[in-house]
Amino acid sequence: MKLNLLASVAGLALIAGAANAELRFAPGEGAFNWDSYEALKSVDLSGEQITVFGPWLGPDQELVDSVLEYFREATGADVRYTGSDSFEQQIVVDVEGGSAPNIAIYPQPGLAADMAGRGQLTPLPQETADWTRENYAAGQSWVDLGTYAGPGGEDEYYGFFYKVDVKSLVWYIPENFEDAGYEVPETMEDLKALTEQIVADGETPWCIGLGSGGATGWPATDWVEDMMLRTQDPATYDMWVTNDLPFNDEKVVAAIEEFGWFARNDDHVAGGAGAVASTDFRDSPKGLFSSPPQCYMHRQASFIPTFFPEGTVIGEDADFFYFPAYAEKDLGKPVLGAGTVFAITNDSPGAQELMKFLQSPIAHEVWMAQSGFLTPHKGVNTDLFGDPTLKKMNDILLNADTFRFDGSDLMPGGVGAGTFWTGMVDYAGGADAQTVADEIQNSWDALK
Repeated sequence: MKLNLLASVAGLALIAGAANAELRFAPGEGAFNWDSYEALKSVDLSGEQITVFGPWLGPDQELVDSVLEYFREATGADVRYTGSDSFEQQIVVDVEGGSAPNIAIYPQPGLAADMAGRGQLTPLPQETADWTRENYAAGQSWVDLGTYAGPGGEDEYYGFFYKVDVKSLVWYIPENFEDAGYEVPETMEDLKALTEQIVADGETPWCIGLGSGGATGWPATDWVEDMMLRTQDPATYDMWVTNDLPFNDEKVVAAIEEFGWFARNDDHVAGGAGAVASTDFRDSPKGLFSSPPQCYMHRQASFIPTFFPEGTVIGEDADFFYFPAYAEKDLGKPVLGAGTVFAITNDSPGAQELMKFLQSPIAHEVWMAQSGFLTPHKGVNTDLFGDPTLKKMNDILLNADTFRFDGSDLMPGGVGAGTFWTGMVDYAGGADAQTVADEIQNSWDALK
């Protein structure tokens, strides 16, 4: 829920989506995959109401409704989207109260997995899993993320990912790099060498801030998750997230210390290592823009430009590159991120058809051509992105060998949004990595 901590939403009431919007892009015009839209017309759902409940309000609600309008227009279905900023609580109430929507949109797979285990989700057809494996970049990763144990303990594919966020990014100022003669690193070895080169030049390579009010510490968990994916294989990451690999295992401790290589060296970080925990994450990128620069790089997710100086043009004034993997470890190009999961909570023919619609290129391209959307769908026309920055981020996503969801968001709240956060603050402040990992594992053991 890290990104949700930053979200600005309007109102506390549930807001129902209108069913009479106009198509944003006229069929047949532009470079959209109109064949996938025309194919929808073979399905007649006239008069059938399909209810969809999710976390999107305001502009995002308008955007998802603009996508659903193509399904309405082609099939005749009456699709009603409702958004809430209390989705996680309300969906449980609705399902247990017998008023479940046909489809629910989960910001976190963990809640979907819990509901699948209680028999409150309908498994998706095997062909949907096969389609995802074939048509999404790092397809098996998405199948794994949407596969949960059902009420009988058997694993089945329940959750279809649609709309993704990328976290494995490093932000920088191109002009500063050019003036100093630095090049964008291609590997983690190169990134560490660049870090040391900047120090040798008498400058400071990184700005890092962990402050976030009651959520202080979460930016460090993203660092550790990225480092787990760059030092261990995906299966080990998955075991760590479920605690099948103890938090105090040497592999996890090593990933924490990888973060420490960047954050616990006074020469590596603006203000010295002692400033990391006390610097607010919203203020930490400001050092990129000072003159002379206080730092040259800042690792943070795709949302961070919200906190850049007003008028900053991404791609010109500031830019980003992929947080690289180790060449020597041969783990491909893993990407850390988040995303939303569509699942059936009240099965119907219309719900099944709407889930099929989400596999069509047009369902992705309509949102891509507007704003705030990334997709692992390999069959879309990425030239349709309305924002070149999003296209560049999406290229990182499409080039990924592995995608993994934010690990702390998948852990129990008392760990992922509790002792993991506070433990990273302690570590940044000088505590021993093994001691911190032991304490986090103790908190996990206490939940069992």
